[in-house]
Amino acid sequence: MNAPASVRHLAPPAGPTRFRHLIRSEWTKLWSLRSTPYALGVGGLVVTGICVNAARSNADRLDHGPLPPPGAGADPAREAAPFAFDALGTAFVDPAWQLLMVLAACLGAAALSGEYATGLARTTFAAVPDRRSVVAAKAFVVTAVLLVFGACVTLTSFGATQALLRDHGGLSLSDPGAARAVVASALLAPVCGLAGLAAGALVRHAAGAAVTVIGVLLLVPALFQGDTYRWVRETGHLLPLDAWVTLVRDPALPVPEKYPATATEAWAVLCAWAAAGLAVAVAAVRHRDV
Repeated sequence: MNAPASVRHLAPPAGPTRFRHLIRSEWTKLWSLRSTPYALGVGGLVVTGICVNAARSNADRLDHGPLPPPGAGADPAREAAPFAFDALGTAFVDPAWQLLMVLAACLGAAALSGEYATGLARTTFAAVPDRRSVVAAKAFVVTAVLLVFGACVTLTSFGATQALLRDHGGLSLSDPGAARAVVASALLAPVCGLAGLAAGALVRHAAGAAVTVIGVLLLVPALFQGDTYRWVRETGHLLPLDAWVTLVRDPALPVPEKYPATATEAWAVLCAWAAAGLAVAVAAVRHRDV
């Protein structure tokens, strides 16, 4: 007579998926990419290095005076002219922070476009039908990582450059405009990351999303420069790059624009871009098939 088959007790079904589970999943996805720590680490060093090199160059020129151009004779008037520089602007050199914008935007774009490229999006949305929660968790992780990254790069750049310029008008966080510039520079990374997340949701291709968001963040502002027409310049003020430039400008220096934006308007632009990036990503993922 055959022995009765053993009964295998199944584990009780798992509870509902909670938002913290989604955050843990998105955190694992982001850091499972080998490029993430290398891109952030190397990119942070390059951004800081550009600003430190600018500060060192300015400090040398202030110590030894400006050198005459090759082949030019001595010009006493030129040699006696003081070398003017912006200590606050040295900590936040435009090319360096444009590179930071590219890194942040590409990271945000890859966080979503990569899932569509590999087909992982189908599995994710099958496991969690509420797509809004998935995008919200992804945006939370991207924002948190880029906020820490932006804060570390910003504080390091500001501290290192002002230490090099301590004998030539170096600033501290208590000086007018310094804290505002540091906060704005730190927030620029997550704002661009959310813009990249929106591009990834719309384009769904890693390279295409990266090119799209870089064009919007860095190339489009070049079309709205100059003070010939007021509406052109005011349109440029609606872009995050212009808003950041406004916030890192030393308030003690004259404004080199005919139609400048105010600090309040610049803060509003950064907040609007962050909110719009999240809204576009949620809408695109929710209403489009995988």
